[in-house]
Amino acid sequence: MKTVTIDRRRPLRDEPRTGHNRWHPDIPPVVEADEGEEIALETRDAVDGYLTPKSTEADFPGLPVGGIHPLTGPVLVKGARPGDLLEVEFVDIVPERWAFTAIMPGLGFLRDQMTTPFLVHWEVADGRATSRQLPGVRIPGAPFMGVSGVAPSRQQVETWTRREADLLARGGVVFPPDAGGAVPGSGPAATQGLRTLPPRENGGNFDVKQLSKGARLLLPVAVEGALFSTGDGHFAQGDGEVCVTAVEMGATCVVRFRLHRGEAERKGIRWPRFQRTDYFVDPRWAAPQRFVATMGMPVDEHGVNRGEDLTLACRNAVLTMMALLQERGFTREQAYVICSVAVDLRISNVVDVPNYVVSALLPEEIFEG
Repeated sequence: MKTVTIDRRRPLRDEPRTGHNRWHPDIPPVVEADEGEEIALETRDAVDGYLTPKSTEADFPGLPVGGIHPLTGPVLVKGARPGDLLEVEFVDIVPERWAFTAIMPGLGFLRDQMTTPFLVHWEVADGRATSRQLPGVRIPGAPFMGVSGVAPSRQQVETWTRREADLLARGGVVFPPDAGGAVPGSGPAATQGLRTLPPRENGGNFDVKQLSKGARLLLPVAVEGALFSTGDGHFAQGDGEVCVTAVEMGATCVVRFRLHRGEAERKGIRWPRFQRTDYFVDPRWAAPQRFVATMGMPVDEHGVNRGEDLTLACRNAVLTMMALLQERGFTREQAYVICSVAVDLRISNVVDVPNYVVSALLPEEIFEG
């Protein structure tokens, strides 16, 4: 098996031949793979090893924001052509033993309310993650890669840059191209490359926890060789990842590729898809037998009905779940982290106007010894 090895004690900028942190077609491949061949990719965590088991919240201000999401790759898949559909099978995802979750002011779903920094150190062992910062909590593992994607074409880079600039001009939250912290550190990939925070048509930062071992991710190919990369390993996550981090880890990801020739072009497939033939996690966690759930509806804190506002319904579900956890003795920050790593947000209905419903499900067994 071919392996791309890294030194996790060193940031990506010190090993630029192993990966990148921007999306651009000019980034050269680090390895080639035949269809059906397994490739092992060692990956760094989402903050490029900046946080360590000795880190504290005092280290947050120095976080190199421009260097987040170091990806291992690209992998050139031999024979891949624009218009193909690339099938990526996640053969295995092996976690490192230390992981973290962080509340970072200015980021996250409740960034307007959760402004106190908070860092949780996890020990990963025997399929669970435990932390001294969250006593009595044991999070079951289902490792997956938060970021997986293929290179965009030059036309896609130009088009997506324009649409995101338009969103920024309309007041949206966007991280535009910026060479600060970029790997590669020069050339068009640095100055024009797309930031990796949002997912796009080429894949990217999905944070879809169902993409664990055994999943098959389907990506429309836009450039010769597809140029697949992955990173941002998660040991566990709730659907929503509301505090902006999951149980964040370095990992070794083993993938295998299959090409569906011309299928993306023939069928007009623009967006990523995924499928699997087995459970993405132990069924006890996918459909917990014992859980508590809160509901959110689109009514704001002033009692104004914001009909059909799914984001507000989601926000209210999370805030109510946090209040429930605080009733159980957790701090507000601990509750937010638990929501991010263990609570699943479910869209319960989008038809009962004006009040759509989002439910937040918390498995009770995470509190058992």
